[in-house]
Amino acid sequence: MQEHIFSWGHTKRYNDFSSYFRNLFSERVQKVSIDAGFSCPNRDGTTGYGGCTYCNNKTFKPTYTNLKSPVGQQVQEGIRFFEKKYKAMRFLAYFQAYTSTWAPLENLIPLYEEALQHPKIVGLVISTRPDAVTEELLDYLAELSKKVYIMVEFGLESHLDVSLANMNRGHNFAKSVWALEQTAMRGINNCAHLILGLPDEDRNDWLEQARIISRLPLNNLKLHQLQIHKGTVMEKQYSENPEQFHLFTPEEYVELVVDYLELLNPKIVVERFVSQAPDDMLIAPKWGIKNFEFVAKVEKRLKERDTWQGKKFGS
Repeated sequence: MQEHIFSWGHTKRYNDFSSYFRNLFSERVQKVSIDAGFSCPNRDGTTGYGGCTYCNNKTFKPTYTNLKSPVGQQVQEGIRFFEKKYKAMRFLAYFQAYTSTWAPLENLIPLYEEALQHPKIVGLVISTRPDAVTEELLDYLAELSKKVYIMVEFGLESHLDVSLANMNRGHNFAKSVWALEQTAMRGINNCAHLILGLPDEDRNDWLEQARIISRLPLNNLKLHQLQIHKGTVMEKQYSENPEQFHLFTPEEYVELVVDYLELLNPKIVVERFVSQAPDDMLIAPKWGIKNFEFVAKVEKRLKERDTWQGKKFGS
């Protein structure tokens, strides 16, 4: 029996990032992470101190990034790291650490353009916050996007203002909506990060979140399960009041992801479902499965339930 081709152009039951990127670039493209020494507005006192309660930046910083090295050198070292595995490919410079727009524009431009000087770099992915971009910066990125691929990733984390306040984000959801609208109106690719499982949120909240973000001008989505990392405020909160936290089992989270996908706008490209911290920095939940194994579980469950991304979109 012939498999169904979905609106995103293939037989996978969700609009997956790997297929999208292969179609966009017609070759393998890999992100190379860069740490350019940025801070965050809720760390330096602009909106607060201490950063987000869940955040330990070391949990997602690759070993090849070195703050002491210039951007160009980090790009070169990252490319060498991946070229050991894959010979023919291109790369995106991924400004990943902390808030990678949190500096005056005249300081940002040389950093971004230094990364683009490498002949194998075909664009930039810039990780930031909704309250850390200006219209001037976005105008610059819009011009740059006419020459190379540009993606701005925004840490939204939740659609609920009470949750954003509890995690010390320093901005509300209205600011998140503004940031997505401002990038979209300039033709800049955007991406939203959202955490499922935050304290005082429940299944109804997360499914409503899927409906809300589906109405926004969003290109890409990164979901991940709540994790408790060492060296964070949330570690202390979890230690003192573990009953306030419901940490998913893999099976629970698979079901939630499938329910979420059913409600999600089929035009949104899904980049990931889970986050995977180093074992020595992770307190809970310890699933012991790799990202690709979790994706396989989601794909299996979508097929078992004969459902797909957007099946209930608009409901």
